[in-house]
Amino acid sequence: MSARPPALPLDLSGRVVFVAGAGSAGPGWSIGRASSLTYARLGAQVCVVDRDAASAEETTALIHAEGGTAQTFIGDVAEPADVARLFAEARERFGAIDVLHHNVGIGKTGGPLETSAEDFDRIHNVNVRSLLLASQQVLPGMVERGRGAIIAISSIAAMRYLGYPHLAYGVTKAAVTHFTRMLAQQYAAQGVRANTVVPGLIDTPRIATTVARMFSATDLDEARAARARQVPMGRMGTAWDVAHACAFLASDAAAYVTGTELVVDGGITGKFV
Repeated sequence: MSARPPALPLDLSGRVVFVAGAGSAGPGWSIGRASSLTYARLGAQVCVVDRDAASAEETTALIHAEGGTAQTFIGDVAEPADVARLFAEARERFGAIDVLHHNVGIGKTGGPLETSAEDFDRIHNVNVRSLLLASQQVLPGMVERGRGAIIAISSIAAMRYLGYPHLAYGVTKAAVTHFTRMLAQQYAAQGVRANTVVPGLIDTPRIATTVARMFSATDLDEARAARARQVPMGRMGTAWDVAHACAFLASDAAAYVTGTELVVDGGITGKFV
């Protein structure tokens, strides 16, 4: 036994992190934006990737304002040609990708009768196929170097019914979780770790654009309060709660963590009702 245990290595200095979905659906802190800033604060060089150029540039500007290193890359991670270009540009700018943070997700309210095959295919392509495309880009280099981390953002909707029909989103996010488990098992011996972060009810700009519609409340504050009442801790989570969990999994502090799900939900999935 060593006389002095190692210090907690929550440090990403010199690492390159590719954040897919680093913008925000509206003003404020999305999970992708908060995660990008957190990685930069820990010393990482951040590839800020999003379809929305203005939103991505805002994330990059926030990093630069704190003295961090980041560059914006614009494209659609659900499109194979865009994915190949985005990763080529990122490698040209920063070199090898050490961490893939896959923060991509869309949905459509409705169950089987309200979800067309076209809707399902579109949501699957964005939520699941994009993870396949991104993994294909980073895995060869990670295997060659003998290290790397992949973090996929899923949802508690992948674990259980949340009180309203959200079929395509829940099913595809469940696929993200299992995809990541399988990837972790296949590449564990080659030094690549893969884990899923599973957010619960998180107070992000998406509340105003989509989630509030799930409640009968017409006022956004009422919708927020309704969501907070569902959580045992009495509040929704913040984007930073999720970002800090991602930072742990990206760092060497999680060197022995792979193939699992880190649930960040204030206890809601442990409730009986």
